[in-house]
Amino acid sequence: MTSLKSKPLGVWMCAALVVGNMIGSGVFMLPASLAPYGWNAVIAWVLTIGGSLCLAYVFAKLAGAFPRAGGPFAYTEEAFGRAPGFLVAWSYWISVWVANAAIAIAAVSYLSVFLPGVAKVPALPALLTVAVVWAATAINCMGARSAGWTQMVTTVLKLVPLVAVAGLALSVLLQKGPAAVTPFEPSLLSGGSITAAAALTLWALLGVETATIPADKVKDPARTIPRATLAGTAFAGLVYLVVSSGVLLLTPTAALQGSNAPFVDFVTYHGGGDFRLALAGFAAISALGALNGWSLIQGELPAAMAREGVFPAWFAKTSANGTPVRAHLASSVLVTILVLMNYAKSMADAFTFMALLSTTSTLFAYLFCSLAVLRLQRQGRMVRSKALGAVAALGAVYSIWTFYGAGWSVTFWGLVLLAVGAPVYWLMRRTA
Repeated sequence: MTSLKSKPLGVWMCAALVVGNMIGSGVFMLPASLAPYGWNAVIAWVLTIGGSLCLAYVFAKLAGAFPRAGGPFAYTEEAFGRAPGFLVAWSYWISVWVANAAIAIAAVSYLSVFLPGVAKVPALPALLTVAVVWAATAINCMGARSAGWTQMVTTVLKLVPLVAVAGLALSVLLQKGPAAVTPFEPSLLSGGSITAAAALTLWALLGVETATIPADKVKDPARTIPRATLAGTAFAGLVYLVVSSGVLLLTPTAALQGSNAPFVDFVTYHGGGDFRLALAGFAAISALGALNGWSLIQGELPAAMAREGVFPAWFAKTSANGTPVRAHLASSVLVTILVLMNYAKSMADAFTFMALLSTTSTLFAYLFCSLAVLRLQRQGRMVRSKALGAVAALGAVYSIWTFYGAGWSVTFWGLVLLAVGAPVYWLMRRTA
C-alpha cells in the first residue's frame, strides 16, 4: 500500500499549485501587453475566464474518472491511444518550459526595479534570469513536499500586492469617479482585437490542469484534484478580472505600453511612489512562486511519460526522495537555452513572445482533453451527461478560437515544435 508520506500533496497544496501557477507573472506583466487593446481586453478577460472554467470542469471530471499521473497525456491516451497522447504530452511539456522562461523573465523584470542599471548591461538580464531558473530547479530537486510548501507560502505572499492594488483602484474610483476610467467607445471594439487579446489573457490562466500532473503524489486524487482545480480556477479568474482590468482602465495606454513593471507604473502614476519598491518585491515573489510551481510540473510530466514508456527511461530515474532529478535538469537546460536565445530582445518583447508560444503549445492539450471527454462518454467510460458534454464542447470551441487569436506566426512555431516530437515517438517505438 502506498504510504501517505509518499503522497505529500493535499487539497490545500493542490489548490495552491493551481492558484500559484495561474497568479504568477501574468497578472503583473500583462497590462503592458494588453494596453493597446483597451476595453477589448476586458471583454477578452471575461471570455477567457468562462473558457477556463469550462476547461477546469473538463479536467476535474477527467481526474475523477482517471486519477493517473500525467494529466493531459493520460487522458488523451485513454481516449485516442498512445500516439496522440504522446504528441499532446510533448506539446504540453514544451509549453511548460517555455512558460518558465517567460515567468523567469518577469521575475527579473520586477527585480530590475531595485537595480535600474541591470537592463543597461548587455546579457546581464539573461544571466540573472538563468540564475533564477536554476534556483527554482534546486528547490524542486529537494522533493515535492518542499516545492509544495514553497508554493503555499509564495501564494499567500503574492496576494498582498493584489489586494493593495485593488484597494488603490477602488480609492481612485471613489475620488475621481467614472472620469478616471478609460472611456468605453463601442466603435473601438472589434472581434479581431478581442480574439488577439484573448490569446494573451489565456496565458495568465494557464494552469487549470496542473493539479492533475503529479496525481501519484496527491492524497485521494479522485476527490482532491477536482476540488482544487475548480476552486483554484474560479478564485484566480476573479482576481485577474478585478485587478488587471483596474490597472488597464485606470492608467494611460502610453504609461503601460512596453513597461517592464506595469503594476509599479500604475502605483507611481496615482501617487503611490512610496510603495513602488515593496510592490515590485511582492511582484517578483509572485513570479518566483509561479516558477516554482511550473518547475514541479516540468519535471513530473516527462518522468510520468518515461514511466509509461513513451519517453526515454532516463527521465524516470528518481532520487532517494522520489524526485525525478534528471527530468528537472533536462527541462531547465532547455529553459536556459531559450532565455539565452532571446536575450537580445527587450524583457517586455521576450515575455510577450514566450507567453504566446507557451499558450499555443498548451492549447493542443486543452483541445484534445475536451474532445477526450466527448469520446469517452460515447465509449461509456465516463458518465453520460448532457451538461458535461456541452461544457467539453465549449472547451473545444474555446481552444480553437484562441488558436486563431494567437496569430499565424506563433501558431506556426507551435506546430514546428509539435512536429519535432514525431521522430522522438518513432525512435521510442523502435527501441521498445
